[in-house]
Amino acid sequence: MTKNPKGQTMLQKVEQKYSWKNTDKETFKQWYSLMSLGRMVDNRAPNYLKQAIGWSYHAPYAGHDAIQLAIGQVFTLNEDHLFPYYRDMLTCLSAGLTAEELILNGISKATDNASGGRHMSNHFAKPEWNIHNVSSCTGNHTLHAVGVGRAIKRYKGKGVSISSQGESSVSEGYCYEAINGASNEKLPVIFVFQDNGYGISVPKCDQTANEFVADNFSGFKNLRIIHCDGKDVIDSMNAMAEARKHAIEAEEPVIVHAECVRMGSHSNSDKHELYRSPEEIDAAVAQDPLKKFREELIKNKIFTEKELDQIDEESKKTLLEAHSAAMKAPNPDPASIFDFVLPEPHQCTKFPDGTHNESGEPMKFIDALNGTLKEEFRHNPDTYIWGQDMANKDKGGIFNVSKGMQAEFGKERVFNAPIAEDFIVGTANGFSRYDKKIRVVVEGAEFADYFWPAMEQFVECTHDYWRSNGAFSPNVTIRLASGGYIGGGLYHSQNIEGALCTFPGIRVVSPAFADDAAGLLRTAMRSEGPTLYLEPKALYNAKQAMTVVPEGFEVPFGKCRVRREGSDLTIITYGNTVHHCLEAADQVASEDGVQVEVVDLRSLSPLDEEGILASVAKTNRCLVVHEDKVFGGFGGEVASIITEKGFELLDAPVKRIGSTFTPVGFNRILEREILPNTQKVVTAIRELLAY
Repeated sequence: MTKNPKGQTMLQKVEQKYSWKNTDKETFKQWYSLMSLGRMVDNRAPNYLKQAIGWSYHAPYAGHDAIQLAIGQVFTLNEDHLFPYYRDMLTCLSAGLTAEELILNGISKATDNASGGRHMSNHFAKPEWNIHNVSSCTGNHTLHAVGVGRAIKRYKGKGVSISSQGESSVSEGYCYEAINGASNEKLPVIFVFQDNGYGISVPKCDQTANEFVADNFSGFKNLRIIHCDGKDVIDSMNAMAEARKHAIEAEEPVIVHAECVRMGSHSNSDKHELYRSPEEIDAAVAQDPLKKFREELIKNKIFTEKELDQIDEESKKTLLEAHSAAMKAPNPDPASIFDFVLPEPHQCTKFPDGTHNESGEPMKFIDALNGTLKEEFRHNPDTYIWGQDMANKDKGGIFNVSKGMQAEFGKERVFNAPIAEDFIVGTANGFSRYDKKIRVVVEGAEFADYFWPAMEQFVECTHDYWRSNGAFSPNVTIRLASGGYIGGGLYHSQNIEGALCTFPGIRVVSPAFADDAAGLLRTAMRSEGPTLYLEPKALYNAKQAMTVVPEGFEVPFGKCRVRREGSDLTIITYGNTVHHCLEAADQVASEDGVQVEVVDLRSLSPLDEEGILASVAKTNRCLVVHEDKVFGGFGGEVASIITEKGFELLDAPVKRIGSTFTPVGFNRILEREILPNTQKVVTAIRELLAY
């Protein structure tokens, strides 16, 4: 029976695949060579910083040697997916990266596999080997690993998804959600906790009540927990080999809790002497796994000291050659900063400007969404959708946008998710990593107001493509029911585009009519890269949003649409307020003889600056109207662009109309006072024309 470091007997036996007697000399040589070379790179890294060459962030792994060797050795190329964290230098070397590739990452060269110098040093990756580029946000890659694990299960893959992290990052809520989801879905995921007792300077006792973090999950069903000594090579190798075997055969996740020791500071920006006593530091250094492994190799008569010295000399030679090659590598080109912000979108060849003149039976906004989802699921069998309340008998989302989809496409492609917004988005990111042909649609939250727990995963989606130097972009469409006019109040009536449009690397759209709802959704689902799709929920069944929807209609990103021609004033708007603006334009036309042009942005990011300025050049006056607050709202960006690039076109200042700088009230009286409406737009039109 295996025991955890406190001597508690585990329920399941770990097969002793490796031992000092039954492991061949060549294998031991390979292990020692990797450990020797890895430690040399680890020790050399701070010198690059001192010489102002690079490696401005380095988290030494010394003390984690055995478990990191084991993770890399167990990793199986072309089968497994590996999500290493910033301390996993030896893990990546053991998995197949070369010393040169490690140094290229450390000194941020253009030829760095992980990011071409775009991401922080010590974030090692090799995307073509499915050694993934991981964020600096501790532990959030656990959700990506679970998403990949879900895809492995769906596509009947052979391997496992391996997530590695320090024990303190397990305190993050999304780590709980990842393990909870993996156990619930019985996914082949290995979660490795490298426990060195500290989260920078915070001791483990300040993180959790249990001495061993893995014990926090002991009540989870469908979950195996294996404790090992992360400083001992044999124990770590057996633990990781058993974990991979169990995850595949039992089809369930495994936690490997490896007890390590941190021999140095957390990183080069940390001084552990400020919070650790000299005695504690000396005790940590005395547990050096490399030194212990070397002693055991000699003690068990596998190698002589001279033979190990020879291996060390070979490691030094390899290191010097790697250093020399890396120093000759090119630096990133400053002109490349705009490369890989977003992949090229789907080309809308049939409807290149996203307009049409077809006649026929008008369709509801919600039916356009539902119909397009089904059409795209038929078009691409590698399309999936999940979220809260997505698939429960006849229910399809809180507003029934996905109604009938599970009945047609099955539980493998249409299914519910826990009430955990970051889990929904994070696993979508991971799932889409498995194959480029995969498209994922998620209902990111039941209402846009509830999306904030997913913000970190949203941010991950926005810079994955740029950060990985074009190696990976999540093909995910995030649907959110947005806006008010339903008497919903707080958490059911807010707008969030003003905050989310500030992120590069994400497309943000907000249709106001059924045809655009269908066209933008189709384009989003056929495009590579992430799209935030904001659905004004007050329009789902609204008569004014009904239009004819041509078969296969597509709307390109970054193309506004003139919904009403005019010559006296331009209104720039989107979402719910498009309809208020059209009503206001009709009212002033009949009462004042004024012709107002109403421009529906449809796409907020990218933004059709050319279309906006063309309309302003035609009318010389501009009113920007949106549902969100004026202060800090998206309209400020539109007004700024017009002022900066079209100032000479204007006969009056750009005016803005939106919500008051308050939350949205629940009582209808309060809601009417807060949100923009037709009469407020009419008043603004008349004020602007009178300027």
